[in-house]
Amino acid sequence: MTSEVRVPTLGESVTEATVATWFKKPGDQVEVDEMLCELETDKVTVEVPSPIAGTLADIVAAEGETVGVDALLANISEGGEKPATKQEKPAAAAKVEAPTAGGDAIDVMVPTLGESVTEATISTWFKKVGDTVEADEMLCELETDKVSVEVPAPAAGTLTEILFQEGATVEANGKLAVIAQGAGGVAAPAPKADAPAAASAAPASGDIEDAPSAKKAMAEAGITRDQVTGTGRDGRVMKDDVAKAVAAGTAAAKSAPAAAPRAPSAPQDASREERVKMTRLRQTIAKRLKDSQNTAAMLTTYNEVDMTEIMALRNEYKDLFLKKHGVKLGFMSFFTKACIHALHEVPEVNAEIDGTDVVYKNYVNMGIAAGTPTGLVVPVIKDAQDMSFATIEKSIGEMGAKARDGKLSMAEMQGGTFTISNGGVYGSLMSSPILNPPQSGILGMHKIQDRPMAINGQVVIRPMMYLALSYDHRIVDGKGAVTFLVRVKEALEDPRRLLMDL
Repeated sequence: MTSEVRVPTLGESVTEATVATWFKKPGDQVEVDEMLCELETDKVTVEVPSPIAGTLADIVAAEGETVGVDALLANISEGGEKPATKQEKPAAAAKVEAPTAGGDAIDVMVPTLGESVTEATISTWFKKVGDTVEADEMLCELETDKVSVEVPAPAAGTLTEILFQEGATVEANGKLAVIAQGAGGVAAPAPKADAPAAASAAPASGDIEDAPSAKKAMAEAGITRDQVTGTGRDGRVMKDDVAKAVAAGTAAAKSAPAAAPRAPSAPQDASREERVKMTRLRQTIAKRLKDSQNTAAMLTTYNEVDMTEIMALRNEYKDLFLKKHGVKLGFMSFFTKACIHALHEVPEVNAEIDGTDVVYKNYVNMGIAAGTPTGLVVPVIKDAQDMSFATIEKSIGEMGAKARDGKLSMAEMQGGTFTISNGGVYGSLMSSPILNPPQSGILGMHKIQDRPMAINGQVVIRPMMYLALSYDHRIVDGKGAVTFLVRVKEALEDPRRLLMDL
């Protein structure tokens, strides 16, 4: 049996390290917890112990190589049974274990995260070490830069190890936790009810390596380790814990006389700001939007559309539409159809640049931007040019529900050729949408507002909406962009044009 040696958690915000020294070479005998190698990060030096006793079979990462968290370092061929003392391993900061009374150990692995996605952040653990779990019961939730992924239990048993805590970054197919299967797993939680036993199993605070950033923050605040309650693994103090301690007024000045006048200022200053790490989704949104501005020659042109005919048509047929198709008739299907109609006439808006080539798409995969509690996502309606109004409305409704629940798959957000963004639902009167690379066009919808318009020599009140088309000027000329918007406007103001392809 072979056991893998992987890079342990390196500390807050530290995602990679350099292999500094190997103390063993392939073929050497090693004991459990014997130091195999030493890793260097930009903050600390980390020793990697052997998880089992056996023979070092091979070394995957040589000295001088840079490795990420949970990357494979080496393999050990087991020589005899695993020592029962593994749960007393000093390096408790790297993983948490619960005692078991037997049963097969089942590894909980990071699932495949999707095309081009290689890592994720653990956002929430639903279970803790010692809990009994059922097969397929959700253990934790991972957050990637695009979607949230739930990790189910591969088998029924007891959760005996959690290798990475909330906030840690894990690689695709990396090991997350261990479940003791069968009767042994069920018996594991029993010692937990015994308070003295639980206390003795807990690691001593002196053995816990606090986050380097937390140590620095404590030094700057002039507080000691005992004044801070650690929320990290095994009570490890994180930077946020120090900030909370200061905000709660536990920080004391070095001199007693100065403590009285300074006491009110600390909570007041701390309460005025809050530092929260950006989610992976928000980081990706920021990067992609900035990349779009840096890469494309983006320009925006505007027009306005009279929504009178669309609103009248919708009001006339909405009840019959709902009765027949089981979905409400909204404005998005009209705009999708109008854009498809205009893209056929101005195909460069539906194209993309690939090096020195222009790739024209003979289909329309329509991206529909959707706001969620965690950020903007763009699910894609594939082959929208072949869909009816009802199919488009159903697809948009299904994708929107998945987006709000964080259930969108990678495949459902890839392959878009054009995007529609509706800022009007939030009250936006006019804006310039940013391109969604590698697409060359995005239509911005806005709020419908009654405005006085000159119609046949008379001033009348009409429901008007501003439209904005942002486009890549490297491939789309001004004439093409204006023509596109005019065709969208004409189709919406006279929907009969869509039926006759005019």
